[in-house]
Amino acid sequence: MSALLTELTPWTWLVIASLLLIVEVFGTAGYFLWFGISAALVAAVLALIPLPWTLQLTLFGCLALVTAVIWWKRLKLRAPEAFSLNNLGKEYLGREVLLHEAIINGRGKIRLNDSFWLVEGPELAAGSAVRITGQNGVIFKVEPASALDTN
Repeated sequence: MSALLTELTPWTWLVIASLLLIVEVFGTAGYFLWFGISAALVAAVLALIPLPWTLQLTLFGCLALVTAVIWWKRLKLRAPEAFSLNNLGKEYLGREVLLHEAIINGRGKIRLNDSFWLVEGPELAAGSAVRITGQNGVIFKVEPASALDTN
């Protein structure tokens, strides 16, 4: 084992990088991608500057840590986007539509694209224009479109 460590070459680091990238293909959310890139960077540095194996491993560890932290922070910044990914109704907020079924006892239906959605709001007749103002689960909250106009 010690002979393997003392004879690390740029090719060895490229093989390590390739193995880490193969592991990434099986779905590790990007972490092994950055470890693989770190190993490839060590190979590039080693091709230019001969380093003892201890510095090679230290360089790899530092690069892997830095790239993993950067990747983690990048994912953390993107979290709000990911949170709204499966919230299909969010894109309809503020949109004006016509009631498909009258709102009776606080509930009615609208048609959006190919789907019908339940709505809550004041009593209104079918065909009335409403604006989507909120969402509670799969039920939209609506108000008459004219009630929100400030012209």
